[in-house]
Parts: sequence; C-alpha cells; structure tokens
Amino acid sequence: MKFDLYPSFYTAKFEDLAIQKYYQKFESMINTYANFRDDVLPRIKKLGYNTVQIMAIQEHSYYASFGYHVTNFFAPSSRCGTPDDLKSMIDKAHELGLVVLMDIVHSHSSNNTLDGLNMFDGTDSQYFHSGERGYHWMWDSRLFNYGHWEVLRYLLSNARWWLDEYKFEGFRFDGVTSMMYTHHGLQVAFTGNYNEYFGLTTDVDAVVYLMLVNDLIHGLFPEAISIGEDVSGMPTFCIPVQDGGVGFDYHLHMAVADKWIELLKLRDEDWKMGDITHTLTNRRWSEKCVCYAESHDQALVGDKAIAFWLMDKVTIMGKL
Repeated sequence: MKFDLYPSFYTAKFEDLAIQKYYQKFESMINTYANFRDDVLPRIKKLGYNTVQIMAIQEHSYYASFGYHVTNFFAPSSRCGTPDDLKSMIDKAHELGLVVLMDIVHSHSSNNTLDGLNMFDGTDSQYFHSGERGYHWMWDSRLFNYGHWEVLRYLLSNARWWLDEYKFEGFRFDGVTSMMYTHHGLQVAFTGNYNEYFGLTTDVDAVVYLMLVNDLIHGLFPEAISIGEDVSGMPTFCIPVQDGGVGFDYHLHMAVADKWIELLKLRDEDWKMGDITHTLTNRRWSEKCVCYAESHDQALVGDKAIAFWLMDKVTIMGKL
C-alpha cells in the first residue's frame, strides 16, 4: 500500500488489486456489536469519554430509520449480531469504565402489520389509539394509547427488561415531546407560557406513563440515568416524581446541535454571540442538560455532519 500526500487531502492508492477488492467488499457493510466492542470502544475510552449512548438497539424493519421504527421491543437488532454479542459489547464497555445508555423508543411503533404490533389482534386499537389519533403523520408510525393498562404493563416491563437482561445503565427516551402533546410539538412554537404545557393538548396519560417509568427505573436501579428528548421545555421535566415532577435526570438539549449546524452555514463574521449564548443557556433553572455537538437528526433531514461542513469538497472520504 502506498500513500501519496497532496496539499489539501489524502488518498490511498492500492497497487495490489486483491487488497483493493478486499476493502470494497466491506464498503457497505453494517457494523456489528462485535466490531463496536473491539474497534470503537477502546478508541472512545482513549479519547477520554465516560459514557456511550447506543442507538438502534431494538429490532426494527427499516434500516434508514436509525432504529426508530421498532417492530420488536424485546429483541436487540439482528442486523448487528446476536443477543450474546450485544451483552459482550456492554461487558467490554463496563470493563473500560464506560457507562452504557440505551436510546429507547417508547414514543411510537412501526406501522408494519406483518412484523410489528400494528393490527396484532386484527384491530388498530389493541396497543394504540384508534383512527387518526393513533397515527403520526410525519413519522408514518403508530402512537401508543398510554391510558390502556396493558400498554403500561408492556412498556414498563420493557424498560425493566433492558436494564435487567442487558445491564444497560439507563436510557435516553426518544420523542418525548411527541408523547406529551396531542399535536406532538409539530408546527407549534413554545414560548414558555404555562398554558402551552398544561391544557387540552396535553396527553395526560402519556405524562403519567413517563412518571411511572422514571419511578420504576430509579426505584429498582437507583444509579440508573434517564434522559428525555423534549424540545418544548416542559416544566417539572427534571423534578423527581415524589416532588410532583416527570422524573427525568437530564433534559436533552436538542437546540444546541441545531445551532452549531446553523452557524456552520454562515460566515464567521455573521455569527451572533448573543444568539449563541441564549441557545446554550436557554433552560430552566437548576435543570441538568445533555448537549450534543451534532446528532443523527441532521442526516434524517438531509443535512450533513459537522465534519463534512468543515471539510466539504477539500477532502475525499469513503472510497478507497
């Protein structure tokens, strides 16, 4: 193998055709739990991180959904390996002193009828709201009816099972805003007025479920961590359940990742420091937050990763 250095980028030139074909074979390969265990976890530890959040763990039918169209809530994704492979990956992370969080999807379910919960008993209402309320028009997925006892049992036992069986140390709950409001937070601008949070558009059953699942997590696993993805700024979000709150430990501050991408599309001299400061500090007093530099949502809406915004066309990546 010979590397030629150019002023603005690196390219790898392979004199051996066999080596070239070997790498091309893995160009579109889906990474596995074992690959992540052996190749990625040591690198994460070396870089000084102490926590890993794993996405796309629950079995899902549509690969491009990043694991958010769940078809089997009690099965790890078979694309990435076996259940024992996942357990081995988590054990390795613990050996390295890393906390492992799971990105759990209890906000909606796959719309599939052949391999999901949808129409499981021949009706559209066994686990979900019937009719229009049970369908998320943007995500093309089904919405749980958190007022049903069996839905509560199903989802609560699901959260406990992942902590018990796979030894995850907590969750990042996906799509919490969509759960808490019948309008799902779409096409709505939250200003902080309390009438926006507590009213006819609040899904009280969903909020009660979030209180229950946080109470279960912290009651059975006192050291476990719960993070909620909410873009509305719901009051009491990170107040303990016993004090009347929803019970999350951390609020996932989604606006920060969006702000970095927004800034990278501007010239440096057009950055507004007041706007940046407001975004970084716009949260309720004493509320603990988790912030990302970037997230998978950028890819879902057709945007680019920070690396590509910074390097763009000056670097050739991917092809060997």
